[in-house]
Parts: sequence; structure tokens; C-alpha cells
Amino acid sequence: MPRPVPNPGILDIAPYTPGKSPVPEPGRKVFKLSANETPFGPSPKAIAAYKAAAAHLEDYPEGTSRVLREAIGRAFGLDPDRIICGAGSDEILNLLAHTFLGQGDEAISTTHGFLVYPIATMANGARNVVAPESNLTADVDAILKAVTPRTKIVWLANPNNPTGTYLPFDEVKRLRAGLPPHVLLVLDAAYSDYVSRNDYEIGIELVATTDNTVMTHTFSKIHGLAALRVGWMFGPAHIVDAVNRIRGPFNVATPAMLAAVAAIEDTAHQEMSKTHTETWRNWLTEEIAKLGLKVTPSVANFVLIHFPAEKGKSSGEADAFLTRRGLVLRALGNYRLPHALRMTIGTEEANRLVLEGLRDFVAAK
Repeated sequence: MPRPVPNPGILDIAPYTPGKSPVPEPGRKVFKLSANETPFGPSPKAIAAYKAAAAHLEDYPEGTSRVLREAIGRAFGLDPDRIICGAGSDEILNLLAHTFLGQGDEAISTTHGFLVYPIATMANGARNVVAPESNLTADVDAILKAVTPRTKIVWLANPNNPTGTYLPFDEVKRLRAGLPPHVLLVLDAAYSDYVSRNDYEIGIELVATTDNTVMTHTFSKIHGLAALRVGWMFGPAHIVDAVNRIRGPFNVATPAMLAAVAAIEDTAHQEMSKTHTETWRNWLTEEIAKLGLKVTPSVANFVLIHFPAEKGKSSGEADAFLTRRGLVLRALGNYRLPHALRMTIGTEEANRLVLEGLRDFVAAK
């Protein structure tokens, strides 16, 4: 019997698979370290703003997220008219793909880049081109080599999820300079709030000085508003205008919008989270390495832990071992990293328990 048929390429897309959520068991404390969520939750001021918005749930949101765009503009010194807000940065990535990609086009991502990039690309009939990385880091020369006349977008997470690596600003500028003018460079800065390197720049300078670069960001990480789905983009006026023509008019809910405003203004909460992350990221990297396991140097709020492929010591067995202790990390087979686990930096208690669990796992016969 005839039935509706999806557009070409849709059924070739591998659905996004999030990190597993723990299953509570009586008498066992569980730590979810699989989704890069902050262990501190949002700012108390953001929670208060969210609750206050409940008094007016009958009203549609202001359609342009004006108060949030203005708050972001104040925080980063940006023109609010060049900012778009969305239901998480995921929505904005998909809007960019819908605006600039079509049948026969190509978009480039890197080997271990964020899984939303190929999904957004292929959903619009374009071909996802994978540029190889070097030492789990985006390689500018490899990206430039992958460019063809059909290339329309280059996706670059900086820092990258799930590796935690990053490109210095000079390399990002070299990438932009080497791309044809018609190619849009999308700089995904979801984890930028955790970076303290002098050679890193979030992407604002390139957006401000070129007509073909945008930068996206999110409130899901250091701000702790993952459940509310709030993200934003800073871009050239002509790109903002084009994306706004297909953006839903009420795509950011009022409670989410007001909570995000309060969150971005609470700089003390952000600094506390960043300091904690840096301290425990360094500690975990050093202590896990002492166990004989390789850890990829990270600038984000997670670490990538590598395991041998041998039976009894594999990442899958380590994952099962830790899960039995209530420690839920992220397996990365779908990121082409079958022998690694990604661990979100958690509370001191969670971090110490993971180290203890890994020590016992490595020592087990």
C-alpha cells in the first residue's frame, strides 16, 4: 500500500544518540557524567526569573528575544541586531543548514566533530564531507583540502566535543583566509566559557570583520540551562536577516529567555563553575594518567579517557564496571572513538569516585 516517503537522504541519517541517563536503584547514589552538564545547576537568580515567569504563561513570547539579545550584547559587547536566539544552539545550526544548503551542496565537518553537523547537513539534501583530524584536533590543511566548488558550509566546534581539543585563533584565521568567500564558516563555541588559553578567541573578531563567518553559543553548559533549550548566534547582518526569515517567531519560551538573561548576568556563578572545572580537569588528567590510561588534553568541561582494545580492559568493560557503581560516563562508538569514554567534570565526590573506580578496574584481573 502506498505511503508517504521521506525526502532523499533522510533515512541515511544516523539519529543522534545522547549519553545514557542513569537508572536509579534503591540504596545507590548515581552520578550522571555523560552529558557535559554542570554539577552546580543554574544560577539561583536564573531559577528565580524562571519561576517568576510562571505568572504570565498565557502570553506569547516576545518574538525576537529582544531582552535576551540585549543582555548578550551587553555581556560580549555586541550589536543585538546581529544576534539570533534559538531553542538551543542545535536549532540555530539546523536553521543555518536550511538557509544555505540544498541538494548537491556539500558541508565539511571533522572526524570527531559534533554529531548534529552531519544530521543538519544531510537533512537538507547536502553531502557531509569528513575532514581528517590530527591528534584528535581539527586540521586546517585537511579541511581546506576537502573544499570543492560545491562546499557551502564548514562546521567547526572550537573547543571540540567530544575530544576537548581546540584550534588557536591564528589557525582559525588561517582557515577563514583559505576558504572561498562563498563558504560560510560556522564556529560553534558551546564550550568556550571553560577555556583559559591566551591563544584562544571565541570567534567574535572574525564575525565582526568578515561577511562569511558566524559564531554560535549555548546556555546549556556553564549556565546550566540545558532543560530550557536556549542558544544564540552572532553573525553578519545579511546572514541574520536570511536566517530570521525562516526562524519560528516564538522559538524561545519566555521563562527560558528570562532565565538566560539572569544567568548571563550572574558572572560570579560562572567564575565559580569555571574555576572548579579547571581545578578538577587538571587533577583528573594527571591522576588518570598515573593509572596508565591516556587522557586527551582538554580545555572544556570534560575529559576523554582512552582504553586498550584488549579483552578485560576495554572501554565497554570499563563503562559497565563504572555503571555498576553508579558512575555513568559516555561511550563514543558513534563518534568513531570506540575505545574511549568521555567523562564530564563533576562534583569533587563524583570525580574522586570515578578515579577510585578506574583504579579498581585497571587493577582487576
